[in-house]
Amino acid sequence: MEAMIERCAGLDVHQETVVACVLFGPLDKKPKTSIETFSTTTTGLLALSDWLDTLQVSDVVMESTGVYWKPIWNILEDSFHLVLANARHVKNVPGRKTDVKDAEWLAKLLRCGLIESNFVPPENIRDLRDLTRYRKKLIHHRTSEQNRIHKILQDANIKLTSVLSDIFGVSGRRILEAILNGEKIETDGLRKMVDWRTKASITDIANAINGRIRRHHRDMLRYHWEHMSYLEKAIKELEKQIDQLLSPYRKEVELLDGIPGVNKAAAATFIAEMGVDMSVFKSAKHLASWAGVSPGNYESAGKKKRVKPHKETKH
Repeated sequence: MEAMIERCAGLDVHQETVVACVLFGPLDKKPKTSIETFSTTTTGLLALSDWLDTLQVSDVVMESTGVYWKPIWNILEDSFHLVLANARHVKNVPGRKTDVKDAEWLAKLLRCGLIESNFVPPENIRDLRDLTRYRKKLIHHRTSEQNRIHKILQDANIKLTSVLSDIFGVSGRRILEAILNGEKIETDGLRKMVDWRTKASITDIANAINGRIRRHHRDMLRYHWEHMSYLEKAIKELEKQIDQLLSPYRKEVELLDGIPGVNKAAAATFIAEMGVDMSVFKSAKHLASWAGVSPGNYESAGKKKRVKPHKETKH
């Protein structure tokens, strides 16, 4: 194989250690090899960076092993050209001998230009990605708590969902808080709770909340209600941080927001996952394939087979 990089390194990343193999020498000759093992503590990774710098390494490759590659990437990204290899692609490259260590094999592939790097966005986009993904998780948890509240209300024979389109709207929340506090809800008090835009009549709502609620129901409702309130507060704080990180990308957000079906929250997710520099993708088709929305083309004997789009792992 023809060599393309004079000084490169392959890193075999583990939880507690990282094995580094450096290949260096003229491109037309067999390279020299140097292998060292470092700790994955900050001190060890800084020592790794100094060792690579001493050997004048220009390019470094590592596999996307869980989350263990991330701290190494964070320390080395300002000093070297980093390549994040897909473990499945590396495994499919032919020619590997069984006695070759992982770090050495990665370095050999990198030296010959046989590894295509995975897309890793800049640090500020990675921070935004963490926030948008966590917001999605919290929204799912909030929905789960709301579903549990629905279930308890049905068990207590309180039919709020039959008269209110959203029991977590203004009217629903007022009524639910009164139920949680054990208040006796009379007609006059109910009128003050119900928003004027509510379509259901006061009589229908009063009949709907006339259930058989026990202390156990109130206790369970309170647990779920307090957790839901905590999640809503956390989501609001996350959205503030997301909005701050999006401040340099207002123009991109406006362009994405102009697409039918895309709101500002979705625009933030697009930017967090893809970044704003589209030059990292070879073409629109390459981007669609990377995003997992491009189905494979499987054809046999002139007949096309239906396949599901491939779901890529995003780092």
